[in-house]
Amino acid sequence: MPKFRSPGIVAALAAFVIVAAACGDEPTTGDSPTVEQDLLERVEERGVLEIATDSKYKPQSWFVYATGEWKGFDVDVAKEVTARLGEQLGVEITPEIEHHDWSTDVTAGSWNDRYDMNVGSMTVTPEREELFIFAPAYYFTPASLAVHESNTSVQDVTTDLDGKKVCVGAGTTYEHYLGKTLNITGYDIEYVIDDATIIPFDTDTDALDQLALGDGVRCDAAMTATPTIDQYVQDGGPIKNVGGSLYDEPLAIAFDRNAPIDNQSLVDAVSAIIDEMHADGTLTALSEKWYEGEDITQPST
Repeated sequence: MPKFRSPGIVAALAAFVIVAAACGDEPTTGDSPTVEQDLLERVEERGVLEIATDSKYKPQSWFVYATGEWKGFDVDVAKEVTARLGEQLGVEITPEIEHHDWSTDVTAGSWNDRYDMNVGSMTVTPEREELFIFAPAYYFTPASLAVHESNTSVQDVTTDLDGKKVCVGAGTTYEHYLGKTLNITGYDIEYVIDDATIIPFDTDTDALDQLALGDGVRCDAAMTATPTIDQYVQDGGPIKNVGGSLYDEPLAIAFDRNAPIDNQSLVDAVSAIIDEMHADGTLTALSEKWYEGEDITQPST
């Protein structure tokens, strides 16, 4: 139902519109309207690149609370990309690395400007490409299964883990693999475990910690990247790799496709830097540093 307005109010509104229109016709003086920056311009102005990663993903990335330091392959990649970006822009850029939860913050997408990019070993999948823009892959990791070191029942992963409990990081490609829903462009995935009982935890390391409690205590196996299993064993964890590599996955720096500020120029700049780091051997050197002399910056097949 329309509401009644008095003639006085109508006249006042009309007068306001006329005055506003007249003011709008007058030439403006002083500063021009501010043009909204894109993300690369904002990074250049503030001198900080905000980077999300995982604080419990050794040897890719982890935070040493005793010293307040970030360490790992992903961390070194993030620092090198930041340094080269600063050189390109002619300003000093500082990498501000922060932990963000993988499943609830990072892979959920729509970061709402909380960070500029993720350097956290994210696998490129068609589903994620709907949420993220990816730079070229900076390395490729094999995926593997681990069992407790005391386990003797799992001799063949193609049969001995069917229907078993498998611990895994929530929101990871390993969880999708166990659920037989993993899709990586250009890769044929062969599923070898049927009817797994998937038990997700916040991070891959948490999954390995559960496996380390004992054979079958929380889970019969855990799944993650082979280097993560190898590092866990080196650190004294009572687990062992079983079955070898199941598949390789391309890992890339990710940017929010739904960012509230245009980030394409930052994507382009970082993509060019990754190509440069491949070409000049920097990524190979970092891989050999963190992965026992092994170069995993190129796919094995």
